Amino acid sequence: MMVIDHRFDYFESVRSRLSVLTYPLQKIAEAPVVIPTHLYQFFATRSKLHWQIETLHQENLKLKARMQRMMVLEDENQRLMMLLNSSQRIGERILIAEVSAVAMNPFKHRIRINKGTNSNVFLGQPVLNADAVVGQVIHVNPFSADVLLITDSEHALPIQIKRNGLRTIAVGDSLQSLSLPYLANNADIQEKDILITSGMGGRFPNGYPVAVISSITTNNHSPFAKISATPIAQLDKIRETMLVWQIKKRQPSNAEK
Repeated sequence: MMVIDHRFDYFESVRSRLSVLTYPLQKIAEAPVVIPTHLYQFFATRSKLHWQIETLHQENLKLKARMQRMMVLEDENQRLMMLLNSSQRIGERILIAEVSAVAMNPFKHRIRINKGTNSNVFLGQPVLNADAVVGQVIHVNPFSADVLLITDSEHALPIQIKRNGLRTIAVGDSLQSLSLPYLANNADIQEKDILITSGMGGRFPNGYPVAVISSITTNNHSPFAKISATPIAQLDKIRETMLVWQIKKRQPSNAEK
């Protein structure tokens, strides 16, 4: 029968029917081997997926941190570009310095920058940012300097009104603003007038933006008006400053006259 089946496949149909009957027994016999294998693959795959998710989560956090850093660097580059463009407009010798500390006393408007005598910083040196006048150096060390902001009550700055050239003194009032205490009630001054440095006193060069007139109040009992101005430079947000050296013009020699 085996030889006949082998040569002529007479019992193929019988084997097919028997295989259907024996299939459950075959699966039961394979279970002790198959089930542990499937369980191992299931838990291995789950563990691998968990590891991949954790890895992707960590990579996502790293990318977010890098993105934040890139945003900070982009803002810093924009500020430095503004400083560079301002320095080109100024036409003086300048040095960029970073703000390293801020005075915590609300009545003392001062900052510390990371440049000092090793960078040829000197007392009374004008300090600007990309927008306008910031203040002047009042104390200097080899590696740092203290800057008195124009809003400090101890600071006075010779200014002029850009519109008409009227000169006066702008004094800090320790309230993030300036006051002009020496203008008469009938002075030609208007709100939104721009104040610039007058160059008087020889400390600040002429023509640097300072502030914008924010309010004017006349007083019948006083010959002087009460005038306030808002600094153009956002003094509570500055991170970089420019130290300025005035370039003295060379006097022509007798041969060149």
